[in-house]
Amino acid sequence: MKKLFLALSAALISMGAMAQVEFGVKAGFDLTNFWGEDLPHGMKPSYQAGLFMEYHFNDKVSIAPEVVFASQGGKFKIGKDLFGINVEAMGWKDSDLTFNTNYVNVPVMFKYYATPSLSIDLGPQVGFNVYNKVSAEGKSFDLNDFIKAKTVDFGVGLGATYHVTENLFVQGRYTMGLTKAFDQGDMRNGNLQFALGYEF
Repeated sequence: MKKLFLALSAALISMGAMAQVEFGVKAGFDLTNFWGEDLPHGMKPSYQAGLFMEYHFNDKVSIAPEVVFASQGGKFKIGKDLFGINVEAMGWKDSDLTFNTNYVNVPVMFKYYATPSLSIDLGPQVGFNVYNKVSAEGKSFDLNDFIKAKTVDFGVGLGATYHVTENLFVQGRYTMGLTKAFDQGDMRNGNLQFALGYEF
């Protein structure tokens, strides 16, 4: 038993020496909208901020789970009605409606390092809806009073990360929602992300 314990300990130490784990923070600017529905969508300036861990299997392949708070949503210019919202009755006819739908997103990105500084990133994402507002004409209302947001959102992300220095990096990614964002209609989240991050 003692020999087995020593062998397992040696194996774990060896794996730890071969693999490298890094932690970091990231924040950035996003452009978000909805896709899947025939509506006059507009991009909404948004933001994101979060934490990540990156586990290197070798110098080419790693996996990087993240926990990110992201402000998402989109803009619309609607004539009379939007998914049961009587825009005309609300006094919002021909106004810009902004949907603010915030999520705690958990992407798990598989990273392939094409060069020591540049990785191609691809992976699934699950998002948990935490806050929903609709605003128009300078006023804000609870979006769930008009159209109910789904609690969980599934998507997939594709992008790239470039290390400016050993610790500092810039990142670009597009995440496409694969499930409906709301109970009504067929709108799905789209999120174009530009982030700056630091690995410890």
